[in-house]
Amino acid sequence: MQPAAGEELCSPAAHGMATRPPGCSVDLHQLLESTYVHGTSSRSMRIEQGTFDSTDARIKQDIVRMIVQYLEKEGYVSSMMTLQDEAAVKASEQQTRRTMLRRAKKLILEGQWEEVNKICSKFATKTQNRMHKSFMYTMYKQQFLELVERREVQKAFNKLTNSLKPLEGYQSEPNEFKELCYMLTCNSVQDVPSFRDWNPSSGRQSMCDQFTLMLNLEEYPDDMSLSKVPPDRLVEMMHQAVAYQIEFNRYQPSVTPRVSTLLEDYTTCVLPSTTVHTLTAHKANVKCVTWVGEDGQAVATGSSDCDVRLWETESGLCKARLSGHKGRIWSLDSTNKADMLASASGDGKVRMWNLTELDSLQREEQVSCCEVLDGKDQGHKGDIYSVRFHPRESHLVTAGYDKNVRLFDIATGTVVKTFTGHTSAVSCAVFNPHGNLVVTASKDSTIRFWDIVSGTCISSLSKQLGEVTSVMMNADGSLLLSGSKDNSNRIWDVRMLSLVRKYKGHSNTTKSFIRCVWGAQQRTIYSGSEDGRVYIWDSESGALLNSCTGHEGVVYDVAWNARQSLLASCSEDNSCRIWGIDPGKIVRDSRCTL
Repeated sequence: MQPAAGEELCSPAAHGMATRPPGCSVDLHQLLESTYVHGTSSRSMRIEQGTFDSTDARIKQDIVRMIVQYLEKEGYVSSMMTLQDEAAVKASEQQTRRTMLRRAKKLILEGQWEEVNKICSKFATKTQNRMHKSFMYTMYKQQFLELVERREVQKAFNKLTNSLKPLEGYQSEPNEFKELCYMLTCNSVQDVPSFRDWNPSSGRQSMCDQFTLMLNLEEYPDDMSLSKVPPDRLVEMMHQAVAYQIEFNRYQPSVTPRVSTLLEDYTTCVLPSTTVHTLTAHKANVKCVTWVGEDGQAVATGSSDCDVRLWETESGLCKARLSGHKGRIWSLDSTNKADMLASASGDGKVRMWNLTELDSLQREEQVSCCEVLDGKDQGHKGDIYSVRFHPRESHLVTAGYDKNVRLFDIATGTVVKTFTGHTSAVSCAVFNPHGNLVVTASKDSTIRFWDIVSGTCISSLSKQLGEVTSVMMNADGSLLLSGSKDNSNRIWDVRMLSLVRKYKGHSNTTKSFIRCVWGAQQRTIYSGSEDGRVYIWDSESGALLNSCTGHEGVVYDVAWNARQSLLASCSEDNSCRIWGIDPGKIVRDSRCTL
């Protein structure tokens, strides 16, 4: 690829990169176009869910009004009018409830209990039943206290037995009803310690507050809808969101990139070439690596020393050691929110690890296992080679030496489905993005697609030339990436069950298991190799872009994190490496530039 006029090419050799990696038929100097950046961002920020309350009525109305403005400008008049009509109905209902609330407050403060009771009955079916009964208890209690205060003992006794007793379970304090009974023997309400500060006016005001809460209405001005929506507000907020993502990206471009979609977060599409951290603590080869959560604040590694270790991404320090397995760790996976980690082992068990306190962990702390999934009589017989969370994170799929694939219900720890049909060990099992299919790779040289509901194999691929060691689907589920022991990785069209492209240059013939993954924006492919290198291909052209050197043994597994723009690899040399870019000058594949 030729550089644009006025632009320079950054020599790959300047970054410790071979101009022609082994097996590369295209000069990287012709493929890569330099993009200079300002270096790594000195700030890092996590997206917090508490910046605003998405359930707040004002926020909801603001969102609707921005959408209405956008639809009107773009000419979607019918859609705009439909949305306005629906929003107006809801606004009318809210206005009716506010009017009723104002009337109810007035009646409560005046002590017109019969009228208050009528208003409550109108909302009884529209509110939570418990909240309604709790309010009724409070109202009867207020009437009782005022009767005691006026020394109308007989009326107070009748209110206690006929109205309060049936609602005793809704008392605000455990012994409150008993205290109300005792109050009948006292001279005044204040003689009971817990009611020492009570007076009729404060009690009625508390009822007003409880009634407002029951109706779930916010106290904001009724005329807030008159506030003007700034021009192009929705599009402007989209620009701000993308600018935020670019600003806090690990690698900041010197020129503003063009974003082609708003359905995915902006990520830098760079070609890793430099070791950022070398993680060494395992006492045996490291078989698997995964990023913990979408944010990738930590890396998890599994080893033949039977331990799982957690490493902090920024510092490279080992934060925790997860022990308990009696066999080597073959596979790891974590939830998107980084609150749970699953590990599959040669001991035939899957262990679940609670990572909710990950941020507070100090160096090499021990984390206890919160659940062991062995399936009892329905479990695996032998090594479990693969474990993956369902997209909804309610189930796990596992595969192993016994040729079977099993679906676990995480909540109950039971096997809810077993997929049988492979004639040899199953090396990898993953879900498609929609969660309705399980895709498996096996040593029998086939890839199978299973319906998650019926458990039947609905299609298969058998055009491999060797044992299949890994599979991974792209974001929309249309393409499948596979690695096999014929020194090649392949991309398949899932709908047509046809081969799209083949990638060669690495070595994968004898070791278990060499895995490959989609890279930055799914425009690159990363793969381990038996020659100790990490190989990188252009997914569209199939060209070999680079091979990263540093490991001193077989590279088994690789993992890419889009949020961090970092690559992790693990090896036979007992280590894991995190790969990034030299922040001074960055080589970037120009076709990956948004």
